[in-house]
Amino acid sequence: MSIDKKFINEFVNITSQAALASSYLVGKKDKILADKAAVDSMRSNLNNLEIKGEIVIGEGELDEAPMLYIGEKIGTNKGPEFDIAVDPLEGTNFAANNLPGALSVIAITEKNNLFKAPETYMEKISTKVNEKNVIDLDFTVKQNIFNLSDYLNKKPENLTACILDRPRHKLIIDELKKLKVNVKLITDGDVSGALLVTEDKYNVDIFLGIGGGPEGVLAAAALDAYNCNFQGRFLFESYQDKSRALKMGINDLDRKYDLNEIVTGDSIFCATGITSGDLVSGIKIEDNKFVSETLVTHKSSGLKKVIKLKQNI
Repeated sequence: MSIDKKFINEFVNITSQAALASSYLVGKKDKILADKAAVDSMRSNLNNLEIKGEIVIGEGELDEAPMLYIGEKIGTNKGPEFDIAVDPLEGTNFAANNLPGALSVIAITEKNNLFKAPETYMEKISTKVNEKNVIDLDFTVKQNIFNLSDYLNKKPENLTACILDRPRHKLIIDELKKLKVNVKLITDGDVSGALLVTEDKYNVDIFLGIGGGPEGVLAAAALDAYNCNFQGRFLFESYQDKSRALKMGINDLDRKYDLNEIVTGDSIFCATGITSGDLVSGIKIEDNKFVSETLVTHKSSGLKKVIKLKQNI
């Protein structure tokens, strides 16, 4: 089934309002307060929707409230049933320090169509190549680059890989540089990083590395509408993570998931800019109105566009 198009505008409004709430704290050096402002706005507006919603990918467990937590029921308990993934403030450091790329993000599917997992890390890879056995998490960096080079008919030195700038990625970054691949390092924001493979204008051919699991699920919802490739493998390192995963029905803790196993059926994805970045511009305030830009995808309708709104504050 398809999700009613009327929800597109409603969810765009929700991420836009959350982005506005957080924007007042941009540059204030307090990422916790900036995140809380986005969370409070998003929770309030979600609870006004005529839906039976459940947060399946959130910012933590019940004991970590006031964040939107995994298992939290959302909406008026009337209307369609949705699974919801949220990151009210993706790039908390970007907002706190007034750096480019902070977003407010949400993805929805019909019930039972979005992967449920505890908040943990994820090994991930995304490209615009959808043919099997070209790009794979189980391949070495070298094999993936050579396969991608052959597939795109580009030399490795003409490829660009996006990866989080983290000590854990040193070996991958060293290998990419050895292969003469151009490396785009990002300090945070791996939802937007994964989405840079969607269009040629971003000049990114592959995104890879270890980042947040919730961000991986959110990115997968958008990449699905772009018909891109995504693979993820959750990393359950602590006993607590493994225990929660097993309780959620994840029995193979080392399993690699393809995109269509993370998100199935129809989906809506919205990412509103808080500070301007590669995907969308940030919040601007003009004459008691705020202007927002939101990247929106709706799989069943083929919608993939940036919506610009001007609303009263």
